Amino acid sequence: MRDVQRRLARLGFDLSRDPAATYGETTEAAVRQFQEQRGLRIDGICGHQTWSSLVEAGYRLNDRLLYLRAPMLRGDDVSELQEDLGALGFDAGRVDGIFGPRTVAALEEFQRNAGLTVDGICGPETVATLRRVVRPAGNTPLVASVRETQQILDAPRELQGRRVGIGENGGLAALAGAVGRSLVEAGAVVAVLHHPDESVQASEANAFNAEAFLSLALCAERRCSTAYYAARAFESIGGRQLAESILHEVGGDVFPAVGRAAGMQLPILRETRMAAVVCEVGPPGLVVEHTAELAEALTRAFVRWAQGPVKPG
Repeated sequence: MRDVQRRLARLGFDLSRDPAATYGETTEAAVRQFQEQRGLRIDGICGHQTWSSLVEAGYRLNDRLLYLRAPMLRGDDVSELQEDLGALGFDAGRVDGIFGPRTVAALEEFQRNAGLTVDGICGPETVATLRRVVRPAGNTPLVASVRETQQILDAPRELQGRRVGIGENGGLAALAGAVGRSLVEAGAVVAVLHHPDESVQASEANAFNAEAFLSLALCAERRCSTAYYAARAFESIGGRQLAESILHEVGGDVFPAVGRAAGMQLPILRETRMAAVVCEVGPPGLVVEHTAELAEALTRAFVRWAQGPVKPG
């Protein structure tokens, strides 16, 4: 508990009204605010995802060496590096704070262009060189955003032959199967993934080379809500458009749409490498009763996503 409070305080949260090592109202409110800032589920509980995000938030570029390892390094320092490289035209991939192969390739290309030792390691010399470069204006799109937009423009304007992943981590196997069958009938190539660990699902979707991924989740309330991946300097354009399409097709009298599609950093969105959406529907009894209609609506949403034009963020 002391460590949680210490990390929150370092991030600027005022916890002075709570005694040390006490999870009081002020600490819970700070956790909720932190979760909102980081695009996590807001529940005021410092569970695994929130704790991991707290740890990652404590890193700044040049605090440590960044290099490719297993498990991959994660943190705000990696995000900062990805932003810098992307703004300079080096494709480090989406800004996800994960130091993976695409980030290494972009870093090596930068080192090569800057006359540095090309070792794929981001240390003091590389950081110093990065900081000496005049950075483009803040409204310059990152190369990863440009690449995703071009991929959408180049893709067929139909669902036929498109690779789609459908995932669920418990309680929605029947709906996931129904959606998968409906998408196959519509011409898509589909993988239905059942695993309680979202990171495993993300890895399987990436291995399947899915162009789009839908993660289905139950909620207790009568509603439909969607989320797509978005970070400080990057949002998934395709993910946002699929999330909006789902709200348009599913939201209605049976499952009222709650707000707009939300940009979040949930693990299943952060770790997938395609347009990915989390769709929460509930309550369970209503989902079971309307499984067939939901499957048809979600298929229409995918058709709408495939046919729709690119909309700038």
